[in-house]
Order: sequence, then C-alpha cells, then structure tokens
Amino acid sequence: MAQTDFTKLLTNEKNVWVKRAWKHAREHSFLMKFAGTGMNSMVQRITELTKTEKGEKAILRLVPDLAGSGVVGDYELEGHEEELKAYDTEIFVDQLRNATRDKGRMNNQKTVINYRTEAKDKLGFWMANIMDQLGFLTLAGVNYDLNTDGSARGSAGNPAGYKLSDLEYAKRVAAPTAGRHFRWDAAAGELKQGDTSAITKADHLTYNGLLSARAHMKNRHIRGIRSKGGEEFYHVFLNPMAYLKLKTDPDYKAALQHAAPRGSSNPIFSGNSVTMDGMVLHEYHHVFNTSGAAAGSKWGAAGDVDGCRISMCGAQALAMCTLDSDAIWEEKTFDYGNSRGISVGKIFGLERPKFVSKKEGSEQDFGVCNFDVAI
Repeated sequence: MAQTDFTKLLTNEKNVWVKRAWKHAREHSFLMKFAGTGMNSMVQRITELTKTEKGEKAILRLVPDLAGSGVVGDYELEGHEEELKAYDTEIFVDQLRNATRDKGRMNNQKTVINYRTEAKDKLGFWMANIMDQLGFLTLAGVNYDLNTDGSARGSAGNPAGYKLSDLEYAKRVAAPTAGRHFRWDAAAGELKQGDTSAITKADHLTYNGLLSARAHMKNRHIRGIRSKGGEEFYHVFLNPMAYLKLKTDPDYKAALQHAAPRGSSNPIFSGNSVTMDGMVLHEYHHVFNTSGAAAGSKWGAAGDVDGCRISMCGAQALAMCTLDSDAIWEEKTFDYGNSRGISVGKIFGLERPKFVSKKEGSEQDFGVCNFDVAI
C-alpha cells in the first residue's frame, strides 16, 4: 500500500522556500554584486570557520605586494630574499533573524501559498537591505546604532539582543584609519586629512576631487581590482546627493561627454554606473551620509553641514563570512494552527581588514579609503 510521508513533503517544501528566499536576498543585495571568494574581489567572502584556541571564527589572510628592489646582475640572491608578509584578519560571526506572522484565518485575505510568497519577498528583501546597510556602515567606520543617513536607529533603545550594535562583530567597527581617511577641501582644491568638523558647505565633490582620491589610492599602494584585460580599477560609492553635486561639475561633464558616445548609451544620460580613469562610480542610497542626522550632529564646525562619506574600494576592501549556502527558514503555527509565522535568519560576519602599512609604518585599512565631502 502506498503511503504519504507528510514530514518529508514539508521538509522538501521548506528547502525550496529557503533557497528562494536566499536567492531573492542575493539578487536584491547591492553589496553582494561585488562579492567573491578570491583575493581579487572587493568583498572577499569566506565560507568556512577556522578553529583556534579561542573558539571558531573566520580568518582572512592578507598578503601585501613585495616592495623590495631585488638583486641585479650576478650578485648573490641567496640570503637576501625578501620576506613575504601575511596578516590574518579575524571575522567574527553572529546570527541575525526576522519574522512575520499573519493575524489568523478570519483576517487572512490570502491563501497560505500567497502568504509564503509575500513572506519570501519581504523577508528576502529585508535580509538584502540589512546586509547592505551593515556592509556600508562597516566600510565607513560608523556605529551600527546609526542608520546610513546618520539618523539614530529606532532599535538603539531596545534591550540587549534586539539591537544591531549587539552583533558580535559590531564592537569591531572602528573609524577609518588616519592614513585612509581624507576630506575634500574645495577652496584649496586638494584632499586633506579627514576631519568632519572642518567640512564646509562648499566642499562638494568635483572631478578633480575624484582624480585626487584615486591618486591617493595609488600612492598608498592600495591594490585595485584587476579586470580580465589586466587593468586595475577601483569601485567608488556615492550617495545620490553627492553624485548630484558631481554631475553638475563642469570638468566632470566635459570629461564624460568627450569620453563616451552620444545617445542613451552614454552613462551621463542613462544614469548607469560610470567607468572613467580607472574608477567605476556607483550611486547608492545606503552610502553613509548625514542627511537624517539631528541638528548639531551633522558635520562642520557648527554641526550643520550635510556630508557624505565616499568609499573608494580596491581588492579585499571588505571581508564577509557566510557559513551556510542558504538562509535559515522556519515556519511555525500559533493558537492551535489559527495563525502562521515565518522566520528567516543568517549567520554571517563583516570586517574591514587592516594591515601594517610599510608606507605609513602603522596599522591601516587594507583595501579602502574614505573621503568626506559636503552634499
């Protein structure tokens, strides 16, 4: 006699929905577009924990380029080898979850399948959105108690365990290192040491500012991302308001119009990402800015200047540990099956890698420079 195993059906069904939810999250995540498992990735993704004497954590190994002069002619090389330095970056992981629940049979206007569809879409988008926020806050060196627009996160006053700043890796988020943090001084037409209190309302990003930022990256030997053709480039992330100011700069418009074809394929008219001078410019609303910060908590001497922290990223600018190939999807019934709930979760961690820079002689961010501008 044929038998039906409902447990098996439910398990397989759940596996299908968890894969769909995580696929939905990946597709909607802006940051995951730049993730890969190799050293040439802007976001290097680690998928295995490393056992250490302190427990389990992910380890990312950074190996800077050789900087020595070598040996010429027939002079002896043996005994004069250059040391290949390696720096281990620890990535702590934690679990982050969210759930949705219907009101019950009488108030539920959709079928169970439709409810699952809505849950998959909303929870998948939530996960993509929150991972993007945490990623850009980590790149910018901003506490997780703030939103990416500088406003206080609503959950900041919640009890322990219900704040993003309670994540295991949140305590490791630190301000950009001194050798990787600058501000654009429009009056002087040059980059200066990072200082948000020195930003003025006139310090909008210009084309010359972009070129100066790239020169700083090159001068500090920050490795770019190699294209298939062997050329190196950097990803540059701007808030829409910062990008708006850049688009009004005459030098930027002239450079782009003369370098690209006329018509809809020209990125200045289509609004697509722009590739120029070894930089790929990306407009994204979760790039950290102060548009939502309270009066007196913005930038400038009086705390009244809105600004944006532009992240210019090379290889291994951000490390991400994702342990499972899929998200964690759980379903539960309440009130004798009258109400249903669905949760999604993910165990992951984020870290902005650092190393001891030979140029500065101190610990610095490895693959990213942050540049503050007014918006």
